[in-house]
Amino acid sequence: MALSVKGIEKLKRQPGRYSDGHGLYLQVRSMANVSWLFRYERGGREHYMGLGPLHTFGLADARERARICRQQLADGIDPLDARRKAAGLGKTFEECATELFEGTEKRWTNEKHRQQFLSTLKAYVFPIIGNRPIATIGVPDILQVCEKKWPKHGGARFWDARPETAKRVLNRIEKVLAWATVRGLRTGDNPARWKGFLSTQLQPRNKAFAPVRHHAALPYGDLPAFMTDLHQRPAISARALEFTILTAARTGAVIGATWEEIDLEEKIWTVPSDRAGTKITGIKSRRVPLSPPAVNLLRSLPREDGNPHVFIGPKQGGGLSNAAMAATLERMGRHDITVHGFRSCFKDWVSERTSYPNHVSEAALWHAVADKVEAAYRRGDLFDKRRRLMADWARYCAGVANAEKAA
Repeated sequence: MALSVKGIEKLKRQPGRYSDGHGLYLQVRSMANVSWLFRYERGGREHYMGLGPLHTFGLADARERARICRQQLADGIDPLDARRKAAGLGKTFEECATELFEGTEKRWTNEKHRQQFLSTLKAYVFPIIGNRPIATIGVPDILQVCEKKWPKHGGARFWDARPETAKRVLNRIEKVLAWATVRGLRTGDNPARWKGFLSTQLQPRNKAFAPVRHHAALPYGDLPAFMTDLHQRPAISARALEFTILTAARTGAVIGATWEEIDLEEKIWTVPSDRAGTKITGIKSRRVPLSPPAVNLLRSLPREDGNPHVFIGPKQGGGLSNAAMAATLERMGRHDITVHGFRSCFKDWVSERTSYPNHVSEAALWHAVADKVEAAYRRGDLFDKRRRLMADWARYCAGVANAEKAA
């Protein structure tokens, strides 16, 4: 519904984001902080562009500004790029990070770190300083990233809630800024440097005592209703999340899955050892039994010529990003749970509602056998038992009452 001048006066008392249509939004943070935003998508990415405060630009002004932005998009011009060029501010942090990654992607020897480089920046940095001109970024901007309070981490500061991830993100920010300096896009000291800069502002990691935080998980009793909601969402990322839940798999294994790993006739997914997870010992690939719902899901997926990925991404020939499924949870309004937490949900269901032995559910979660002697003697992968378990799990996810039977 389109906004009105009278309606805006009422909305100013209610923090939130309100659509006027055609990409124009009124953003209310407080009575004294009300502004206009223009939302658009370009290159498969969502962007929000500020159009000025309400006290300076009225509804008619904002609509005119949004109309000009739509015209630019129709002409193949990115509105944010046009604004930055007009101001002579050059490339943004996000643009520089992407160029750095694309220029060095082939040099990565650690596949996990290669995937995490951009995905962690997208999750924790781009929303805060991604659109900032690289030449203007300083220590206050870096602190804003480190001290950001995230609802999905219980409202704790990023630096405290995810110490290891925060340390790596800070290192990646420093690399991006150093790259930009060498390219002549900025001058001066690197504000992401630890010694003499951030060391004076943040608690050193070896002295920080961040509490252990388990991945937030959905109670298994709520899962059937959640799956019904998820199943009605058409996005590829929603299908990937659904498949992740049905297989109790890790994110990296799912987003990297290719069709040559899938045998639909035998109902088996063979995950290469490099994507099976760090808790798997040995160099063997991992066989995953596919329940009938998982097979039906795979058969329903669209395919793209020349793209080997099971879950195709926004870029031609590529797959989903590491943050795609987490973004689906965000869109569903589920800030209280995580993708990885569905593995805990599965484990709780097995432990509390079935009589399957613990070692069967551990094998289904791809966990290594903790006892070295037991591991030396247990050579099989319990595949047939896991197939029955995953079929029961799929029935439970679908809300079938008799799904809780024993092996």
